[in-house]
Amino acid sequence: MHPPIIPTDRLDGWRQVERTTERPFAAGPVSVTAGTVRYERTDRDEPRPFFFASRLRIRPGGTPNPALTRLVENRARAGFRDRLGDRDIEAVETRSERSIRVDDPDASTATLVTYRARCVLPAGGVPVEALLAVWESGEYLIAGGAYRVDEGDDVDADDARRELLGLVRGVRAD
Repeated sequence: MHPPIIPTDRLDGWRQVERTTERPFAAGPVSVTAGTVRYERTDRDEPRPFFFASRLRIRPGGTPNPALTRLVENRARAGFRDRLGDRDIEAVETRSERSIRVDDPDASTATLVTYRARCVLPAGGVPVEALLAVWESGEYLIAGGAYRVDEGDDVDADDARRELLGLVRGVRAD
């Protein structure tokens, strides 16, 4: 299964570092398959900003509905926290949750959650902000990433946030 589409004109300075297909859930006839692509800014200090986008395929097929959407959002949040932990990002705290529009006119509005956390590095902890968005466009799409918010990087945190939000909003099913 292929990941969602990301406009290439928004990926200047980003390098694809991973492309996977996983089955995060399977029980009897019900399964969820995720096609994911992950990018990093290799021109930045550690911890490097990262961005990912996933497409979920739920079998047997069903129409997205409020109960299923809430389940997908909750599972995405738990999985994202786990992934942040895998990147040595800890003490993750939810800062806000809001709805945002994505560029795809056929998509629903996305639920965007903003987190604050610390990345553990050999030289000490670095504050980071992480974003996670979930929406549907025939299938569920999940996108997000993280970036440092201290003075150790040459890029302002507001610029990094705008760049990541631009990537998230540009994700399309097809």
